Amino acid sequence: MDCIRKAGIQDASRLAEILIFTKRMNYREIFHDDKVSFMEMQVYPLAKEYIADPEKLENIWVYDDEFVKGMIRIEGKELIELYVDSFFQNEGIGTKLIEFAIQMFDIQKLFVLEKNISGIRFYQRHGFWLTHERYLEKGTTEYIVKMERQRSLEKTGNFCPIE
Repeated sequence: MDCIRKAGIQDASRLAEILIFTKRMNYREIFHDDKVSFMEMQVYPLAKEYIADPEKLENIWVYDDEFVKGMIRIEGKELIELYVDSFFQNEGIGTKLIEFAIQMFDIQKLFVLEKNISGIRFYQRHGFWLTHERYLEKGTTEYIVKMERQRSLEKTGNFCPIE
């Protein structure tokens, strides 16, 4: 049975794998920086970082369906990251994660790369709308844009109890 649960140390390598590979797939076309994509961004060091400092997992929730297929990081009422393993995209996992975040944490805002058109469309389908705020992504020439939520969604279930 699928559910969304709090991330734990046992998820460190899977989270690192999802984050690194999904970021490479989605952002290489935007940033065109293979040095960052393939030298700086590495699975093993990120997994070690999670294991060495479990507090970094504090705001991360995972979609678990026999194994972790997606993740979401939430801070306050802001969605920080939402990634689904590219092998499992278009199966409704991202929708379940964002609905969880809206229902459980009343997510009100997020930032997304301006050139991430598919991400912007996904968030718009879930009640988020572009504001006029945009900022340069730190250390790059690319802009991130702020999106805010305009409406709420109905509860759907499939969430593991919060411990």
